[in-house]
Amino acid sequence: MDPDEGIILQGAQRILRGEVLYRDFFSFFTPGSYYLLAALFKAFGNSLMVARTALVVFGGVFSVVTYLLARRVCQRWSALTAACVVSFTSLPYRFMALHNWDSTLCACLAVYSCVRMIESRAVKWAVATGTFTSLTFLFEQSKGGGLALGLAIGLLTISLIRRTQAFTKISFVALLAGTAWPMIATLVWFYSKGSLQPMLSAWLWPLEHYSLANRVPYGYQNWSDATRASFFGGPPLDTLFSVLVVSPFLFVPLLPLLASAQLVYWIIRLRRRSVSPEKGAYYVLVTSALSGLLVSVIIVRADNIHFMYLQPLFSIVLAWIFDGRDIPGQLFTRVKPLVTAYLAVAFFLLSAALLVRSVANLSIVQTARGVITVRGDDTVVDYMRAHVSPGETVLVHPYLPLYYYLTETFSPGRYEYLQPGLHTSEQFREMLKTLSTAQVRHVLLEISFTDKIPTSWPNTPISAIVKDPVSDYILQHYRACKVLHSPETWRFLFLIQKDLECPGA
Repeated sequence: MDPDEGIILQGAQRILRGEVLYRDFFSFFTPGSYYLLAALFKAFGNSLMVARTALVVFGGVFSVVTYLLARRVCQRWSALTAACVVSFTSLPYRFMALHNWDSTLCACLAVYSCVRMIESRAVKWAVATGTFTSLTFLFEQSKGGGLALGLAIGLLTISLIRRTQAFTKISFVALLAGTAWPMIATLVWFYSKGSLQPMLSAWLWPLEHYSLANRVPYGYQNWSDATRASFFGGPPLDTLFSVLVVSPFLFVPLLPLLASAQLVYWIIRLRRRSVSPEKGAYYVLVTSALSGLLVSVIIVRADNIHFMYLQPLFSIVLAWIFDGRDIPGQLFTRVKPLVTAYLAVAFFLLSAALLVRSVANLSIVQTARGVITVRGDDTVVDYMRAHVSPGETVLVHPYLPLYYYLTETFSPGRYEYLQPGLHTSEQFREMLKTLSTAQVRHVLLEISFTDKIPTSWPNTPISAIVKDPVSDYILQHYRACKVLHSPETWRFLFLIQKDLECPGA
């Protein structure tokens, strides 16, 4: 019952009932994931199974792209091992329908197309590079911007060194055309729907509002005190085993840093002509792209989750380590067997832990979007489905829009959630106005939400936590009927307007 997954799922529901993104409901994401998911639901049926099946396809593409990109300079076993690491640990780490995976898919295809472009100088690969880079932006603007920056720096560097031409003039025009057409089509479509100005404002909204609550140290692990105690508070042997299992989370953020260091190394080698033009161009382009993606993570939220979203591309560096032929220095040559063995064991144990997590302590929940299994017990979905009609307006506050999707209900107004410290006071007041004028009979209020803030959003201002006008309004105008809980033991109050009777009373 992760809160994030409900954002795109519920947005797709709004689109399917005729609403237009940005005009009728708010998002600070670019529109790709909303309309992709809505199209999948339209074609294959509206269920969580459809959304998760798309992830399986994405996972297959991730592994193939990792293998193909690594295989160009690595032996087969090294590229295959890196691809297996991606298969077993990347998407399984957060197997949820999120814009992050959609944008990573486009980024993978963009990097692969760009490598093929400098290899073949074919116009079709130039068009593909521009198209997938533009689509990456349209699925997540920060990732698309970072990718475009990295690819541009790589191509410009290769061209300036003049050891090999990155592309022809025709390819350059094709690259620009491929980049332009998805953006132009998007702008024209939203303009025709009267949503162009709100869309552009929403795209720029994170620059001013997102980073405050989401600023965390580099490689931040999002572990609570209880989680750290469970990992590292046992006997020494258990602690050592836990360290080994979770160490990939600490290692993955190092991969783009290694790529950035290698970018400098390969630029020097390419300038000195101590490497073949083809190999030098490959390394400069790929490391530059990974460095650009690193910038996008640092700007947005540099925690381990966002590094894992890009693991399919960062794992190319892992393949280079497994292979080792192009890493300089006698020291690495000596320690390579130990490093390779450690990485193989650590990622294997992590994959085993993810597998155990996915099958342990499961219970079945019948939702409006099909049968699902969850770890633990959930009393929210059954209770809401028993007492709230499908299609009814209900407020889930502050942040768990997945319950809208699973119960076939809708939020009042333009917001699926309002997070303290992220959304503005004006947006909270807009929700208050909606509540006071609309007939919202039921409210699901998470009373344990503040427990998550120190771990998930440690930079949230205290003032935003202390004063929540929407919660204050709810407690004044609604009566509590039932205490409910999610599988993660998050606690909720089901409330009803004070002039109405509680269900079953």
